[in-house]
Amino acid sequence: MKLNPGLLKLDLFCRGIKIDASCDLSKDARPVLRTRGGLGSGLELILPKGLYVNAPIEEHFVKKTPYTLIKKYRDYFIKKNGHIICRIKLPARPKFYERMTTSGKLMSRIGVMQGTYLGIYPAKVCEFWQMGKKMNCQFCSVGLNVGNTEEYEKSVEEVLETVKAAQKEEGITFVHFNTGYLFGEELSILEPYIRAVKKETGLLVGVQCPPSPNLSKYDYLKKMGVDHASFCLEVYDRERFKEICPGKDKYIGQEKYWDAIEYCVKIFGKGKVAGEIIAGLENPLDTIKAIENFAKIGAISTVCIFRPCLGTALEALVPPFPEDMTPVFKKMYEVCLENRIPIGIAPNVKVSLVILPEEGKYFFQNFNINFFIMECKLSILKLLFRIYFRTRIFLKCK
Repeated sequence: MKLNPGLLKLDLFCRGIKIDASCDLSKDARPVLRTRGGLGSGLELILPKGLYVNAPIEEHFVKKTPYTLIKKYRDYFIKKNGHIICRIKLPARPKFYERMTTSGKLMSRIGVMQGTYLGIYPAKVCEFWQMGKKMNCQFCSVGLNVGNTEEYEKSVEEVLETVKAAQKEEGITFVHFNTGYLFGEELSILEPYIRAVKKETGLLVGVQCPPSPNLSKYDYLKKMGVDHASFCLEVYDRERFKEICPGKDKYIGQEKYWDAIEYCVKIFGKGKVAGEIIAGLENPLDTIKAIENFAKIGAISTVCIFRPCLGTALEALVPPFPEDMTPVFKKMYEVCLENRIPIGIAPNVKVSLVILPEEGKYFFQNFNINFFIMECKLSILKLLFRIYFRTRIFLKCK
């Protein structure tokens, strides 16, 4: 049977992978860095068709996985139940990880490669972790990482040096900034970082923060040159939202997420705003409702698979079954076609922590005329944007 890399990516998210003694990850792979992302804790792999996946290797459920990573000569392969199913690649450890900023900090403690982009959590830890009675999201591990495996705070100069190093050595096109809850000051805190990166590099910039209480701030964000905005709703079902995200429920509320997403679509445009949802924390039908509602207002969905990270309140739980998730990702792609939302346009942006909307085609079987028309349009848009982006970078570097 022909391998479906999308299904394999999903399966690895849900089941993880064991590491055979033949592997030499310290030499051949990116290090496993528990930084920034509340659900990022695994090994970066490049599957067939160039799909990146951050595969769990440490969590308790991995003991039962049918998958094993092995090395034969210089190549890496994935075995399932003892049989080799495909050859894969390991993205190499970035050289800039070992470099120091002018201030003397390791760059790997400032920003990390996730897929093909650089992720940076520039501000102090989310305030939900700091309250007398912790109000942090139950799945999140950010409070275990910031100040431990990464710097507690990063200066603009430290971030800019790290971004430039990643641009030069890794060829990144996209920098993603995110913060936790900081009493509504998130965008103001990010502003100097955004300005510096846009001015000095011309790279694409994405921002992921709790919704601002003042929606007009997103107009200002757009004027600064931000290319993409995303919002972590996490859970669609209201009762589960209260249970899983107590701080977000008490201090923000779901309505503000929907208001911010809708407002940003109007100023950034279709496909440039994302609503993030975590599949596996609620009934899949509720996750599908979130995806459909995001699409109706012109936003794409970024869907994470729930990962019970070590040290979190939910570490004893298990990820969802892959077969229960297949309809979710099929719907994620389907609604983009139905609502004519452009996806996968940005050059060299491949994400390892989620299944991207354009990767939803691996779960889609109804290849009708609308599918082929949409794919042709997307191919043209990708080419045009690639030319535009390269021209912009060229002019910036002159």
